[in-house]
Amino acid sequence: MPHLVILYTPQIEHQTDMSALCRRLADTMLTVKDDAGAQVFPTGGTRVLAYPAAHHATTDGSGDHAFCYLNLRMGRGRSAAVHQRAGEALVATAREHFAPLLASRPIGLTLQIDKGPEVFDGKFGNLHPLFARP
Repeated sequence: MPHLVILYTPQIEHQTDMSALCRRLADTMLTVKDDAGAQVFPTGGTRVLAYPAAHHATTDGSGDHAFCYLNLRMGRGRSAAVHQRAGEALVATAREHFAPLLASRPIGLTLQIDKGPEVFDGKFGNLHPLFARP
């Protein structure tokens, strides 16, 4: 954790670089600090995944209206100030990335942040040790 999942209407895929957006959002997440100035999201646990919606219905059905939904899921224990900082930073990055599209076509953008409590949270793997600081 944290995981940022992006769902979007597929017509924007040819109008913007979604892989670049993923990288920029992950980099943004890694800059978020808590009140003590410590990195909030662990480098080894930060993931941004984007999926075009195979099926969708938006607005009036004309097919010209695009949508992008960004959902950040994070574990419990972070302050409301951290939630706000993370949200504002991610919105700023997404707004900058999508500026050319916003200037040229109708598109709706939503960022939502969710947090635990998890009913089950099984984590395993070997990524975190790669980023552990001695």
